[in-house]
Amino acid sequence: MELGRVQTLYIDHTTDFGVYLCEEQDLGRREGECVLLPRKQVPANAGKKDAVEVFVYKDSSDRLIATTRMPKLTLGELAVLKVLEVNKIGAFLDWGLEKDLLLPYSEQIVKVKKGEEYLVALYIDKSERLCATMKVYEFLRADAPYKAGDEVSGIVFGKNPEYGVFIAVDGKYHAMIPKNELVRELRIGDRVDGRVLGVREDGKMNLSLREKGYIQMDIDLVTIMKKLDENDGFLPYHDKSAPEEIRAEFGMSKNEFKRAIGRLYKNRKITITAEGIQKLS
Repeated sequence: MELGRVQTLYIDHTTDFGVYLCEEQDLGRREGECVLLPRKQVPANAGKKDAVEVFVYKDSSDRLIATTRMPKLTLGELAVLKVLEVNKIGAFLDWGLEKDLLLPYSEQIVKVKKGEEYLVALYIDKSERLCATMKVYEFLRADAPYKAGDEVSGIVFGKNPEYGVFIAVDGKYHAMIPKNELVRELRIGDRVDGRVLGVREDGKMNLSLREKGYIQMDIDLVTIMKKLDENDGFLPYHDKSAPEEIRAEFGMSKNEFKRAIGRLYKNRKITITAEGIQKLS
């Protein structure tokens, strides 16, 4: 009988509260470990020795209990779960069962908020209880079926100012958006769509939030012209502006900005001065 996993157990005996389930080899042996399946979850017409697929966890009194309801994740798996409550011992997550799942403060990598969703894994703590953790790096896989150029979706699970932002693609595959590809601020728990730049030798992916160059150029041109229209045709940015200022204002690198204003200048859409860029009428 395995805590935290879906398994097939067998009806040993019935009580007023429900039926007790055992592993097949323990049927009829009261010294064998059995677990209660509450009466409201007992399948119709089920009888002694019948097989029942259940998930085994612990109730509010830390007693083993079975349920025919399937949780949103099992031991060693990953899932994106919503925070239902935050109190002095941690956060409680909706994982599809009557008893909510505890995410202890010690397993949070950022302070979580009620109503927000986060990627977590399920593990057994030192007290033999099922808990959630946001420290999911070791649970992720490095065998994604994607290649360079593929469009993917994922959720942010970590950040490193030196390297970039870590993404769980499809909620289960290792990926990173390198620092130089970050065009906007991302938070833990944010969902992102990106493009695979490449797959490293270790099987982990590098992603970009931006489109392929020839597509992104057109997007950048529209972005700059729209901002000019919103600011009476003038913006105090040019090819000498600081890269961080350009990224914060336009969501693009300095090189991308320079290419875009170069194209606009060539097409006689703007003029470039020492003070910034001016839209031509």
